[in-house]
Amino acid sequence: MEITSVSVQKEEKENSRMKGYAEIVFDNCLKVNGIRIIKGNSRMFAAMPSRKLTDGRYKDYVYPIDKDMREKIEKAILDEYNKAN
Repeated sequence: MEITSVSVQKEEKENSRMKGYAEIVFDNCLKVNGIRIIKGNSRMFAAMPSRKLTDGRYKDYVYPIDKDMREKIEKAILDEYNKAN
């Protein structure tokens, strides 16, 4: 599965760890919206779309199953984030 496009919308809120949102398209036929770009304690990362459960935990809607794909997605999103104005 190849990444065919990535778009990023930055959010510059003071004192917020969330730095924006991303959309990613795979093979020109599958689009994932609502990926959050977060500034963690040691690095920036992409958090997959999720919802809050009744017990307070979060459950991802969409997520890569293998480490290589997760790294590929995160790199594409963060590269685009760093290029955006």
